[in-house]
Amino acid sequence: MTPSPAATLPAPPRVREPLPLQPVTLADPVPGFPGHRDYVLVPADTGGLLYWLQSVAAEGPRFLVVPPAPYVPGYAPALPAAVCAELGLADRADARLLCLVTVPDGDVRSATANLRAPLVLNPATGRARQVVLADSSHAIRHPLRR
Repeated sequence: MTPSPAATLPAPPRVREPLPLQPVTLADPVPGFPGHRDYVLVPADTGGLLYWLQSVAAEGPRFLVVPPAPYVPGYAPALPAAVCAELGLADRADARLLCLVTVPDGDVRSATANLRAPLVLNPATGRARQVVLADSSHAIRHPLRR
C-alpha cells in the first residue's frame, strides 16, 4: 500500500509565540539622551538573547541590549541597596539585568556589551535605572562573540 502524499510531507514548523513587550520607565535618562525615559523592551530574536530598548517617542533612540547571563555566565554584580529600594526590588534576585551593546562600524563580530553599567529592571513594575558599578572588574566593552 502506498502512503498518502500527506503522510510523506514533513510536519510544518512549530510557530513560537512572540515574547511579550515590556514597558520600561527609566528613573534617569541614558546619558546623552535627555528627555527619553519611556521605552518598550522588544524582543529582537525568538531565543531571548537580543532585545531592542525602543523609546516610545516617535524620533526617540533605540538601543540594542542583551541579558548578560548567556554571554557571561556567573555575572552577578553587587547592586546598591538604594537602587533596589528605589526600583521596589525586595530581593536582588528579582532584578532583570540588561547590558547595552555597541556594534562598532556595524561589524557584529566585534559587538561588545557594557558590563560596568547595566540596566537594572524591576520586571513587575517596569521601573529601571542604569547603574554604574563601583566594581572595576566588570568590562565596559566585553566581547559578545563566543
